[in-house]
Amino acid sequence: MKSLLATLALSTALTIPGLAMARPVTLTTTLNNYGGRGAYLALYVTDASGAYVGSLWMAGTKSRYYEHLGDWYRATRGDTAQIDGITGASVGAGRTFEITLDLADAVFDAGYTLHVDAAVEDMRDSPNEVAVPLTTDGSGVPVAGRRYVADFAYSM
Repeated sequence: MKSLLATLALSTALTIPGLAMARPVTLTTTLNNYGGRGAYLALYVTDASGAYVGSLWMAGTKSRYYEHLGDWYRATRGDTAQIDGITGASVGAGRTFEITLDLADAVFDAGYTLHVDAAVEDMRDSPNEVAVPLTTDGSGVPVAGRRYVADFAYSM
C-alpha cells in the first residue's frame, strides 16, 4: 500500500514541486445488505482527463475475480503488480470497510477522481460503483453507490 502511495506522491512531486506534501485520509465504504457473498472492491484514482493514476486498495485476494472489477481491470490491463501489497479480505454484505492511507495533497482540488468498482460472486458486477472528485470540500460528505455500496466517504 505504501509503495503505491509513495509513487503517487513522488510522481506528483516531479510534476508539481512544492505540492508533494501528503496527509492521512480515511476511506470508509459501507455496503448494502444485498444478501450475497463478500464483495470485491477496487479503489483507484484517475486524473482530470480520466486516465488511470494508481490503485489505492483492493478488497478481495483471489486474482481470478479481479476481471469482474471491470473499469479497474481495463485501466490496469489486469496487472496484479498494481495491487501488490495493497489487498485485504473481501467485504461482507452490510459491513463497513475502512482504511487510512497517505495521499498527496496535490490530488485534492486538482481534478482527480477516486473510483470504487465492486463485484460479488453470482451477482451482477458494478464497475464505477462510486466516482467522487477528490476535493477538500468533499471531505466527510457521504456519496451513495449504485448497487452494492450504501455510501462512501473520505475524510482528512
